[in-house]
Amino acid sequence: MLLNQISKMISKIPFEFVAIESDGVHIIFEALISKHSCRMLIDTGASRTVFDQNRIDRFISEPELTENEQLSTGLGTNNMRSHIISIPSLIIGDLHLTNYVSVVIDMSHINESFNNYGLKPIDGVLGGDILAEYKAEIDYRKKEFRLRVPIKMSNLNKKSELGK
Repeated sequence: MLLNQISKMISKIPFEFVAIESDGVHIIFEALISKHSCRMLIDTGASRTVFDQNRIDRFISEPELTENEQLSTGLGTNNMRSHIISIPSLIIGDLHLTNYVSVVIDMSHINESFNNYGLKPIDGVLGGDILAEYKAEIDYRKKEFRLRVPIKMSNLNKKSELGK
């Protein structure tokens, strides 16, 4: 019973508001792909986390892409070709995902819009797969989002050994 109570920790990840139009904002945060910083947009309406096919090679040299048989929908289209990729290391706050299977799409239309507003491009979109699995909460006042991250059993064992 006690293990269930302490088996998750809250990871707080800061974000920034980026104004796109006079009355709208996007939420942007920094993550790490293979130890390289990347800019990601939080999209609570996106079913999956996706990465830009035009920028993924900044983080993974010679990425292996497998064509996705399903057409991707959303992000301004309903018939976009996509590819599957295994991300060796994706770190969001204290959440460390290894060999994370994700989707890669052409996000050039999004980054063109960002460029038109004088904004830096984004490398990916954090979607519902990660947001739901890790019970995300977005705190607009504190400009942070929180994920419930499992504590590895090895970390629990080390802590209990230290307490002896």
